[in-house]
Amino acid sequence: MRGNLVVVFLVSVAMAMVPGSTQLQASQTWSLLKIQQMLGYPAVLGHWHNYTDFCYGGDYKTTSAFVECYGDSVTQLHIIGGGSPAPSPPLPKTFSIDSFFTTLSRLPDLRVLTLTGLGLWGPLPGKVSRLAALEIVNVSGNYLYGELPLALSRLGNLQTFIADDNMLSGELPAWLGRLPVLAVLSLRNNSLEGTLPESVSDMASLRSLSLASNNLSGNLPDMSGAKNLQVIDLANNSLGPEFPRLGRKVASVVLAGNRFSDGLPPELASFYLLERLDVSRNRFVGPFMPALLSLPSIEYLSVAGNRFTGMLSGNMSCGDNLKFVDFSSNLLTGSLPTCLAGGGGGKKTDSESSKTVLFSANCLATGDDTQHPSPFCKNQAIAVGIVPDQARKKPNGAKSGLVAGVVAAAIASAVLAGVAIFLAVRKASMRRAQARPPRRLVEHASSAYPSKLFADARYISQTVKLGALGIPAYRSFSLVELEAATNDFEVSNMMGQDSHGQMYRGRLSNGTPVTIRSLKVKRSQTSQSFNRHIEMISKLRHRHLVSALGHCFEYNLDDSTVTQLYLVFEYVQNGNLRGRISQGTEGRKLTWVQRISTAIGVAKGIQFLHGGIIPGLFANNLKITNILLDQNLVAKIGSYNIPILSETMKSEGGSGNKYPSDSVPNGDKIDIFDFGVILLEVVSGRPITSIYEVEIMKEQLQSALTAEGPAKRRSFVDPAVSKGCSDESVKTVMEICLRCLAKEAVQRPSVEDVLWNLQFAAQVQDDWRGDSRSSEESPLSPSQIPRDSEDDQ
Repeated sequence: MRGNLVVVFLVSVAMAMVPGSTQLQASQTWSLLKIQQMLGYPAVLGHWHNYTDFCYGGDYKTTSAFVECYGDSVTQLHIIGGGSPAPSPPLPKTFSIDSFFTTLSRLPDLRVLTLTGLGLWGPLPGKVSRLAALEIVNVSGNYLYGELPLALSRLGNLQTFIADDNMLSGELPAWLGRLPVLAVLSLRNNSLEGTLPESVSDMASLRSLSLASNNLSGNLPDMSGAKNLQVIDLANNSLGPEFPRLGRKVASVVLAGNRFSDGLPPELASFYLLERLDVSRNRFVGPFMPALLSLPSIEYLSVAGNRFTGMLSGNMSCGDNLKFVDFSSNLLTGSLPTCLAGGGGGKKTDSESSKTVLFSANCLATGDDTQHPSPFCKNQAIAVGIVPDQARKKPNGAKSGLVAGVVAAAIASAVLAGVAIFLAVRKASMRRAQARPPRRLVEHASSAYPSKLFADARYISQTVKLGALGIPAYRSFSLVELEAATNDFEVSNMMGQDSHGQMYRGRLSNGTPVTIRSLKVKRSQTSQSFNRHIEMISKLRHRHLVSALGHCFEYNLDDSTVTQLYLVFEYVQNGNLRGRISQGTEGRKLTWVQRISTAIGVAKGIQFLHGGIIPGLFANNLKITNILLDQNLVAKIGSYNIPILSETMKSEGGSGNKYPSDSVPNGDKIDIFDFGVILLEVVSGRPITSIYEVEIMKEQLQSALTAEGPAKRRSFVDPAVSKGCSDESVKTVMEICLRCLAKEAVQRPSVEDVLWNLQFAAQVQDDWRGDSRSSEESPLSPSQIPRDSEDDQ
């Protein structure tokens, strides 16, 4: 009996001495359960309960969720949520990432933290620095946005930081170099921009750097100082043009999809530890380096999609570990090395050695139709400034004469073609001028103001077209007319009001429906002081704007100053664009053709606001609910940044706009971004009500565009129209939409670029439908899609 007691006593003492065998602190148990609650009780934490022994009871642990402890404290927390094909949606708006990290900070000994695919959203808070013991962090697959917080630099023990597939933005901070033991940094598929900081090159402990699929640009710093760097993945950015200097220990270099140019550095041939090299889809030129094939460790080599030249030969050698080679789409001649040869059709797979070789779109002597003829590669090499050795030799007299003759003939052909085009255009212009009576476009025009001349001509052209559409000419209204039109401004006719005044619907004596905007004028002014504004407002007339029809002044009878200004606009009574897209009922939703037509109309309206009047109107706060549709489903911009509205706000004691409409910094690109948001809803059919939703859907859009094949693109498109649109048309619209939503204003396209892409998408759709157009496209058939014709600009 006594012996048994001794055994029990010794076992108990041993258990007390084993770390992890004691009960978790109650406060930390509470924190874990609080985390479960804040995450919305996800399915992966379904086994967590009040009585769970997180440290010692192993029954609750799964591959997706588990806790590790040392003593009575948590040291590792792993929660892995939904991944592909269906990532977890964002947590509800009530979720607070700041509060979440406050709760995490109650686990002070936490060293390893994995929170992937859980729908976390918001900027990474500075409170992360409270977890001073952190060594490994993985927060991939969430919706984190904003810049990396400076507080991360205070995590002196951090060895691994992974935040792939989020929405992080801003530049990579220089303080990364302060993390003394950081070995793995992975921020793939975010929205980071700018250049890599020089401090990265001094990170002696860095072993893996993955920044693929961001918006990084410029040359890389000298990375040869990062002596332990083994993996560098910077694919799908805009880096370059200089190839980076790297240390000799690198095993994997992935630089695909960037802007590197010139040739590969010769020292690559001495990177004996290199296992993977991918420089595809860049702008490299010059001779291909055969030595890359025979590197002792090389397994994967891709140089596809460049302009490498040179002659391959059968006696070139290959490394024993080489498994994959892609030469596709270069300017290579000769024949495949014997160690790679075999197969056909631009692809070869050797089942014995498990080698895959791709080589289509070169000028190789393979005997199949995947290659260009040999002269093609030579001509292309000359065109990009890479002249083969034999072409660099000084030509003899006969050859010199031949070359000079060819050049002279080319120049003469170009001149004759230019003259022919000029004469054809001039002849067409003369025919158009004779077909219509001459009219005087501008009075008192000066050659010193060509942009004003252009804008005035455009305005007059629009006035003629609007008259043809039945929109009456701009005029001055009397107060009596407006009172009669609105039944004395009866409340039942009020459409709404804002800080500027009230909006009424009315009907003129001739039956024309109108919208009347009433603006209070606090400052004593005469009607003459408004002339500049009235002149500009009178030009707000375009097929794709809710056009101005006139104005009316209400006067103070004592001193004849203006007390009230009324602006009269056409009334558009077919609802807004959202009502036919994301909130449309079955049978009322616009088809794909109609959506492109609507987008083209909005873009043309923006183009007119920017350049059709002087000064232009910018930063117009464009929203899909302000895009109205008339009875023919023609889109009209219903609200724009009229300067008189901001001046009215100033007169009422408000601050008004910081800048005049025509001098808003990047005002044109602000409108392009807003148009991108509208286009995003038009394509997806999902209502967008916040910038947070824009960022999420932008990421989904980018993912759909980069996916292989059309399936994922179609899954992004509104199911109501996805079957009735061509993939090329959808892809074109999605690409221009993504460019409109670029974070940096300078990266957004011009409105002319937007128009060209949308019209191209419309044409592609029209061609795809061909003669088999179905009745579903009624009432607007593809042939009615607005083009740059005389009835719509």
